Amino acid sequence: MLEILLIIAVLVLVIVLLVTQRKLPALAAQVLEQQHRAMLSDLHDGLNKQGDRFISSQSEQSERLRAAVSEELRATRDAVHVLQARQDALRDEMLTQTLAKLSEQARADQELIQTSFRNATQHLSGSVEAMAKTMDGRLEQISGRVSERLDEGFKKTNETFVSVMSRLATIDEAQKKIDGLTTNVVSLQELLGDKRSRGAFGEVQLEALIRNIMPPQGYAMQYTLPNGTRADCVLMLPEPTGMVAVDAKFPLENYHRMFDSALSESDKALAARQFKADIKKHVDDISSKYILPGVTSDGAVMFVPAEAVFAEIHAHHPDVVDYAMQRRVWVVSPTTLMAVLNTARAVLKDVETRKQVHIIKDELGKLGRDFGRFDERMKKLADHIRQANKDVDDVQISSRKITEQFARIERVELGSPVVLPEISQS
Repeated sequence: MLEILLIIAVLVLVIVLLVTQRKLPALAAQVLEQQHRAMLSDLHDGLNKQGDRFISSQSEQSERLRAAVSEELRATRDAVHVLQARQDALRDEMLTQTLAKLSEQARADQELIQTSFRNATQHLSGSVEAMAKTMDGRLEQISGRVSERLDEGFKKTNETFVSVMSRLATIDEAQKKIDGLTTNVVSLQELLGDKRSRGAFGEVQLEALIRNIMPPQGYAMQYTLPNGTRADCVLMLPEPTGMVAVDAKFPLENYHRMFDSALSESDKALAARQFKADIKKHVDDISSKYILPGVTSDGAVMFVPAEAVFAEIHAHHPDVVDYAMQRRVWVVSPTTLMAVLNTARAVLKDVETRKQVHIIKDELGKLGRDFGRFDERMKKLADHIRQANKDVDDVQISSRKITEQFARIERVELGSPVVLPEISQS
């Protein structure tokens, strides 16, 4: 390149000289022209030689460059082959590690699922067993209480019946003895000669019967009603019956006159009419005093302490019975009162039994709610199991895709870049 610059400088100098020496003589111009031509010839030869040398140098440099490029390409190709081999080895190693991690994760997930299922099963079994024990215990307690109360009620009822039967036997024996006594014994009429004595006798007999049959909370003796009247006894029955007033009446004078052989038939008929009038008056008094709307029951009980008087009323005076029924008054004797009291006791017992039934129902309701929570937890556990099963299916799908990709790699299907399948993160 330096030689080319020198030649160009000489040419420029010559041209300058030619321009400046146009006014020289022709001879000098010819000499200069010859010299110039000689210089041009030398310059041309030098340029040719220089061009040959430049071309030769360029050829040598091109050969060296081609050889160097070929060597670099060969080295690059070898490096690419080595890098591809390393990449294949690295890909195989990564796939192996990925498969190993997936297998370990799948085993861990499976063990976790099995452990969770075992724990849930154990917890569920424990809960069911504890619930069953609790339910059995509560049912046993309730059954024991009900049985105790029923046994107690049956025992008291049996004792009452035995007591009543013994008292009835005693009364029958006493009546037989009274009927057989003609001397040294006062008659019942003389014993109960005034109304006060008869009333006290009826109240005592009424209280004895009620106390032997009814529980203490089921009755009240000498109970004062809101209207100021005092009933001999009220039965505290559950709704809708409510309080039932019981009043003892002993219409004895006209009853004895009805059967007095010393009286004429007209006097006996008059006594019978008076007896009926006495009964109706007692019925009216009981109906007006002891039946209070909204306070007591819609009926009351008239207790007649003598079975003979009661039998006379029901056997020979049905109109009096009908009148009492219309006035909502039930006429009872000691025997029929026991039936009424036993019925009332059965009603009270039924109420108590129903209370126990409510307790059982409440316990069953609690048990139902516990089973509802158990069902919800079972549903949640089933959802977890279904989700775990879905995760296992996803892992199997990912494993199958990786296996297929390995199979393609083994078949040297490398026409396209290897793309690893996406592994589900669910």
